[in-house]
Amino acid sequence: MLNEAVILENSPGTGEGPERRVRDRGATERAILVAAKGLLAEEGFQNFGINAVARRAGCDKQLIYRYYGGLDGLVEAIGTDLGTWVKDRIPEDAGGMFLLTYGDLMERLSLLLLDALRNDPLMRRILAWEISENTEQVRRLSEARSKALALWLERMRGSLAPPKGVDAAAVNAVVIAAIQHLVLAAAAGGQCAGLSLKTPKDWEKAATALKRIVRGVYG
Repeated sequence: MLNEAVILENSPGTGEGPERRVRDRGATERAILVAAKGLLAEEGFQNFGINAVARRAGCDKQLIYRYYGGLDGLVEAIGTDLGTWVKDRIPEDAGGMFLLTYGDLMERLSLLLLDALRNDPLMRRILAWEISENTEQVRRLSEARSKALALWLERMRGSLAPPKGVDAAAVNAVVIAAIQHLVLAAAAGGQCAGLSLKTPKDWEKAATALKRIVRGVYG
């Protein structure tokens, strides 16, 4: 069913002024973006196209070209939205935890990332694409998320530094890869390497193991 914003966009005889039309355009753009993200999460890039997004958004496909410049522009918009995803799901505050060491910081990031990925089917889909497809669209989404995470870490770390002799970039990459694989394995089969990942208690075990790994390296 067409939402009100889209109907107004396609109705030239509304008699409304520029301010009303601008508001309608914003609502329509959001509806298109939400539809595109939902389609990607459910069906992947294989069925991702202008016509499919337009059908889901309930709008004329010409609006996608008008507002996003086509499919590539829409993917760029989703990539930009991933930066907001990091800000929303991985807040830049200590959450009541005193970040006194680099280990404190990485423990918080690891646990927040684990929880965020567990609860976001679109992000899990993107992670799966990263390891199975090498297309320009997938690279754009991957780079947008990686950049947003790197910026988060840079802003939060301040003067905190890893212990001497520790290659933090390599360690962090391995920790993040482990988190991503746990989440993907859980979504696919409810377990990873014999560790059940179905119940809250299962995930508590995984989180505890993750904290021990991080602390084992960073103290």
